Amino acid sequence: MAARALARSRHWVFDMDGTLTEPVHDFALIRRALDIPAEADILQHLAALPPPRAAEGHAWLMEHEHALAVAATPAPGAVDLVRTLHAEGCRLGILTRNARALAQVTLAAIGLADCFAPEDILGRDEVTPKPSPAGLQHFAQRWAVAPAVMRMVGDHYYDLATAQAAGVPGILVNQPGDPWPGMADWQVRDCAELLRQRRALAVPVA
Repeated sequence: MAARALARSRHWVFDMDGTLTEPVHDFALIRRALDIPAEADILQHLAALPPPRAAEGHAWLMEHEHALAVAATPAPGAVDLVRTLHAEGCRLGILTRNARALAQVTLAAIGLADCFAPEDILGRDEVTPKPSPAGLQHFAQRWAVAPAVMRMVGDHYYDLATAQAAGVPGILVNQPGDPWPGMADWQVRDCAELLRQRRALAVPVA
């Protein structure tokens, strides 16, 4: 992704947990509690269960994740970045594998609830969960823009795989090193660094 394109971006989609918030999910604990194999995708595993067992698993997961959402704390620079983009009139969306209702609780907990329209918060029940490109495709259609002008910001392989599949440039934050070579179009330390670089790139060259 060209450097100047980062500064000109007006359509931003964010992952939630671990991107805008400090990571607190213990996925090994969740798998143990729900008797899910260590390497299995949690949502896919639950979806494949008989309906009564799936409902029980989702109910436990909602209760567990609600406690995490209420206690959520913002990741470094996340509030400043989102509020700056919001003040500039950028379109902002959330694409999370969490539930929409819990994403709204999380946004309230970190002081960003007013920056995202409810219809621009997509959870696991609104679209096929990441790494499916369905969520980003939904935003592209809703906002009437080409995927290439959007930006997907996340901290996980699923975020980058989703971005690649949808043709949206992916920005990796909150990950040391380069855990998934070739997947991210842009990588920065955290949201604070992303905002700093965006501001620096927006300054006209003398």
